[in-house]
Amino acid sequence: MPHPATAIQESGGAIAPHLRRLLEFVEPRPGDVCLDVARGHGPMPAALRPRVRHVTAVEALPASTAGSGNRMATVTFGTGPVRIADGDPPPAPAPVERPTIAGGPDGTRVRADAAALPYRDNAFSLVTARFSLYNLGDPQDVLRELLRVCAPAGRLVIADLVRGNLAGPDRDRIERLRDPDHPGTPSIARLTEMVTSAGGSIRRLDVFTVERPVEPWLDGARDGAAADRIREALTAEVDGGPRTGAKPRIIGGELWFTQSWAHVAAEPIP
Repeated sequence: MPHPATAIQESGGAIAPHLRRLLEFVEPRPGDVCLDVARGHGPMPAALRPRVRHVTAVEALPASTAGSGNRMATVTFGTGPVRIADGDPPPAPAPVERPTIAGGPDGTRVRADAAALPYRDNAFSLVTARFSLYNLGDPQDVLRELLRVCAPAGRLVIADLVRGNLAGPDRDRIERLRDPDHPGTPSIARLTEMVTSAGGSIRRLDVFTVERPVEPWLDGARDGAAADRIREALTAEVDGGPRTGAKPRIIGGELWFTQSWAHVAAEPIP
């Protein structure tokens, strides 16, 4: 059964259960030198910092969208509570060219093209990307780059939205009403296939369902009319109408919906 996402106190602040689940999956080590690549500011650098030797955070956008006025502001995933059923800031400016940094990770927050990171090969023992893979350019190119900077014995961990391998594409209709630029939700099989095609070997996989309240999520809608259409579609499904793929229900008098999340751990193939 889903359970409320009550915060858990940690050094440096409170960590929600879904982020704690990701941290446990990542298995950070005291000696790790880490790179987190995100679209805007994400929670991973702060969460990892007490657990590893060093963290470098990259705020990344691809060249094709950097500075674009057509793209909606960054969609954040930290808004509102989340229930886990067991079974985040402004866009970055134009990317920089990719020099080779002789000393490896530089320890600062940088802005760069996710497909052309300014680090040498094998510079990091742990590389993470949370809910950003499909917003940073061609995901295949981004995965190759993340694996390039990951040491041969290191780990790449991807956290992102997925849909079940047997699920239809209906769920993306709701996502695109909220954000017309939504790139589509990959199946679990497609996500793992992309990782292996980019040169990674899948080591572990964690797929689970979360429930979220609709209203905080709709704060990121393109406009009020789109938000109203989504509310109407979800409410209609609760009342027995057409299915949206979001499996909405009423919890405590509020409208909630579901998403499937996946954590994928991989290693570079030598």
